[in-house]
Amino acid sequence: MEKNRTVNTAGLSARNNNGLPAGNSGGIAGNNGSPRGSGGSPAGGGGQHPDYQKELLELLRSGMSPKVLKEKLRNYHENDIAAALEQLNREERARLYCLLDAQTLSDVLEYTDDFSRYFSELGVRKQSEILSYLETDTAMEYLKKLNKTERATLIDLMDDETKREIALLGSFDEDEIGSRMSTNYIRIQTGISVRQAMRELVDQAAENDNVSTIYVTDADQTFYGAIDLKDLIIARDTTKLEDIIATSYPYVYAQEQTEECIERLRDYSEDSIPVLDNENRLIGVITSQDIVELVDEVMGEDYAKLAGLSSEEDMQEPIGKSVRKRLPWLVILLGLGMVVSSVVGLFEGIVAQLTILVSFQSLVLDMAGNVGTQSLAVTIRVLMDEQITGRQKLALIGKETRIGSLNGIVLAAASFLLIGAYIILFKGKTPGFAFAVSACIGIALLVSMTLSSVAGTAIPIAFKKLKIDPAVASGPLITTVNDLVAAVSYYGLAWLLLIRFLGL
Repeated sequence: MEKNRTVNTAGLSARNNNGLPAGNSGGIAGNNGSPRGSGGSPAGGGGQHPDYQKELLELLRSGMSPKVLKEKLRNYHENDIAAALEQLNREERARLYCLLDAQTLSDVLEYTDDFSRYFSELGVRKQSEILSYLETDTAMEYLKKLNKTERATLIDLMDDETKREIALLGSFDEDEIGSRMSTNYIRIQTGISVRQAMRELVDQAAENDNVSTIYVTDADQTFYGAIDLKDLIIARDTTKLEDIIATSYPYVYAQEQTEECIERLRDYSEDSIPVLDNENRLIGVITSQDIVELVDEVMGEDYAKLAGLSSEEDMQEPIGKSVRKRLPWLVILLGLGMVVSSVVGLFEGIVAQLTILVSFQSLVLDMAGNVGTQSLAVTIRVLMDEQITGRQKLALIGKETRIGSLNGIVLAAASFLLIGAYIILFKGKTPGFAFAVSACIGIALLVSMTLSSVAGTAIPIAFKKLKIDPAVASGPLITTVNDLVAAVSYYGLAWLLLIRFLGL
């Protein structure tokens, strides 16, 4: 059964049977039976894009017979029908579902923003047919949201081939790349001619439209290589098939962890990458669209972890579930914050003697936190590369330390001048006192920013070495470490320079 296209055609306009915009030959007919607009140009004229959504709404509410409506709906792109679907009421949607065949309706629903809502309005048999036309991994994603009874009912109504594909993807854990693969690909065997390969391509393209790369296996399905569609098309009949097969083509194993192989997959610009089982047999492919989605998911999860969340949230997630995700880390951060407060409390005597120091505490702590977060973000990104060596990690620590120090020097000099002038002008202090305090603040900035850069780089590297996800543990811990470093640096230097050395 043919699967949906994997390319994103959301930006395309409506089309007719000749591939032209619907307004050219398939818009809503006027009284004379011709499409709207004059001279065969798209409706609206004057270079304006026709409003297909408005046309579809008028068409569906026109009272035409089902046969006529079916014919006219063929002239519109599935994305335009999906946009109109959201403007229809439940009764109008039910009529539309009856007008579209299962394959077209599956395309339409994939373009909607709420697949589950519209899918649930269909009968069980039509639901089963639509799932059969979806990419297997997409169908699996929806089936996992259902309870066991509903899932078993839908699978039982599917054809045998789809059942086998569903069972294959369901045999892999969610964090294994095999759970995200597609069975929509073209496969040929070694030992055939170019003409035979073209015939196989044409035969299989009726069921599988992912045709840009043709995969080659031997008699027992062991992966041998791949052929670019262009190379096959331009090959002469006298060309040996072996001469156009790329035998060094990239591949992944189905049981590989998604996060471990995603970086490797990004290095290739292929339309799809073959997925093999443990016996090196070809069982599926990962398309470029799948790779983009996987990268987006991984980055979203890492971003959530850096914020102290257990997983990425979305707009539809219930408030209670979001609270349960965030609360554990907030409790941990509360405990760590109390540790920082206790350390700051050790310097009460210094604050009592120089109360002006409290005014600039947040400045030092915030700058240290900002620098540490910058270094953390860079380090997490670098650590996504599993091939990075120990020498490269040390080089990264050194580089981030130098960057933190140089930024600290610049900001320390600026703070010395600006804060000194501020204390003289607005606090009414003597120049000697003002610039002594501003010098202490400047040095504290330099020290805390340098140490925060080291912490923001070294801590995630250490967690990675200990097999702990650095994105999960580094964010909350570095926040606390940076606060501790900044507080100790600031008040420690104030005690040493201002009280012990200068006697202020």
